Amino acid sequence: MDGVLNEGLIIDDNRQTADALQQMLEILDLPARVAYGSSPAMSVLGTLIPRFVCLDINMPGVDGTEVLAYIRRDPRLNKMPVIVITSDDQPETRAHVMKIGAQAMLIKPATIDALESAFKKAGILA
Repeated sequence: MDGVLNEGLIIDDNRQTADALQQMLEILDLPARVAYGSSPAMSVLGTLIPRFVCLDINMPGVDGTEVLAYIRRDPRLNKMPVIVITSDDQPETRAHVMKIGAQAMLIKPATIDALESAFKKAGILA
């Protein structure tokens, strides 16, 4: 049975970045667990439904765009808000992730103000 989490999921292969993001989200009262890479993330997404996902794009193996495409194809997950947080500041990357279903895209390092704004835009924060 799939469970709905009352927390988000951070997907990033960089432990330092993911842990820092988790701490910033705690300040915003948005608890999240961390999956350090796409493989651990896919295991979580196979059995649990997070409140939201913060997703890195540039990861080895399955990259973030493939994870996002998977989320949007899965009927259990396809309405879940996804915030992309990446170091890739190319306009074509932004256009692509928004087209395939991200609610927002932030450039690393994300500030707490930018996170708060993105989560408000995504309807996660009031």
